[in-house]
Amino acid sequence: MDAILTINPGTTTTRLGLFTSDGAGVRALAEVTLDHDETVMAAFPDIAAQLPFRAEAITAFLRGRPSVRLVAVAGRGGMLTPVPPGVIAVDDALVDFALHRPLHPHASNLGAPLAQRIAAAAGCPAFIVDPVSVDELPPVARISGCPDIPRFSFVHALNIRACGRRLAGELGKPFATLDAVVAHLGAGISIAALKGGRIVDSTNRMENSPFSPERAGGLPPMALIDLCCSGTYDKATLKRRLYGQGGVFAYLGTKDMRRVEAMIDAGDAQADLVWQAMVYQIVKAIGAMAAVLDFRPDAVLLTGGMAQSARLRAAITARCSALAPVVCYPGSHESAALAEGAARVLAGQEIARVWPPSPEVEPMPW
Repeated sequence: MDAILTINPGTTTTRLGLFTSDGAGVRALAEVTLDHDETVMAAFPDIAAQLPFRAEAITAFLRGRPSVRLVAVAGRGGMLTPVPPGVIAVDDALVDFALHRPLHPHASNLGAPLAQRIAAAAGCPAFIVDPVSVDELPPVARISGCPDIPRFSFVHALNIRACGRRLAGELGKPFATLDAVVAHLGAGISIAALKGGRIVDSTNRMENSPFSPERAGGLPPMALIDLCCSGTYDKATLKRRLYGQGGVFAYLGTKDMRRVEAMIDAGDAQADLVWQAMVYQIVKAIGAMAAVLDFRPDAVLLTGGMAQSARLRAAITARCSALAPVVCYPGSHESAALAEGAARVLAGQEIARVWPPSPEVEPMPW
């Protein structure tokens, strides 16, 4: 059976999907998560050194499915330089950049190298789709107030664009005409303004977002400067404190929002305050992105793992329903989005870009 393989590497997991395609549509055959022992992963000197280990785990998964013939492999895009949206063909230059010169260390940098290695063995093409560095910001959105620090886009583009396509379909309009605020609510938070189907602004998932289960989000700059210069933390330690050990974890000692809700139900006032503060920041960011759309979005769309919480959905809906209908697609839709990108290329509906892709974004009429 012909199938598209999707690969989404996490810190101690590799999520895999097998999909059949009918034109640009896909249907899941299997979705599994390969769990990797934390001590084994910690023994590697860096993320790039994990490549052979993870590739062998994927190969073992495929050996158990001898009837599957791969027609494409789509990997999660890593921490790349700014790129336009869409599908990018994986080649040696992209693999070299992802392994040795990514903007930030992250397991997703292995998406392209793993896709290339598995696709080479299967004799099929390899792609990445809508990496986090998709950047469609117009010039007006790049001005930060300090010329040395321009604003840039770093956003959960894969899930945001996939959910935007789904929403447009349900509204009966082309994706290229969709105006929506999309809130990806997970371990990291991205809240984006889709204008004409393009991510024209967002809360940068690493810097300006609401705080999340593990990330500090946007912080008061003067106090942060003082902290950086205090001698209390070295650079690496402070980055970990803000990105991985920040947010809810820094206040409550857990990243599991189900546990936080249980703490609230047990009468923990601090847990309730931190949860309310996170919702407060999310709603503020949704309002800011709605302003980019002249406060006339077609919908406010909630997605990501935290959107599975009925408590969170209700709290956000109560505050945002005056803006537009609030729609929810809980969980991550990244595996299907990867497969759909590859399927569009195989069906001739999209041409895969080559690395490094040149920006092709037309200016917005601001």
